[in-house]
Amino acid sequence: MRGPATKLSKTRGENINLRVSRGQKSLIDRAAQALGRNRSDFMLETACREAESVLLDRRYFALPEEEFRRFTAMLDKPPASNPRLARLLRTKAPWDK
Repeated sequence: MRGPATKLSKTRGENINLRVSRGQKSLIDRAAQALGRNRSDFMLETACREAESVLLDRRYFALPEEEFRRFTAMLDKPPASNPRLARLLRTKAPWDK
C-alpha cells in the first residue's frame, strides 16, 4: 500500500546510512520481498509511514465522550482576565511607532 509517505519526493538526493545486525537485515529483506519491494524502498516507505504516525499522534487525540464534553466546555469558556496581556496587546510594535 502506498500512501502520503511515498509522495514526499520523487527525486532522492540524500543518504541515510544504518548499521544493522545480520538478523535485522534478514528480517527487513524478507518483509520487503513479501511486499514485492526492494530493501531501500521498503525501509523508506516504512520509516516515513512511522514518522507520519508519530507526528500525527502529536496533533490528534481521542477522548471518551464525557472527557470530550469537559474538554470542549473548557475551550468554550471565556478566558480569565489578564491585565498584563491586555496591556501588551495595546502596545504598538516598535516598527509601528
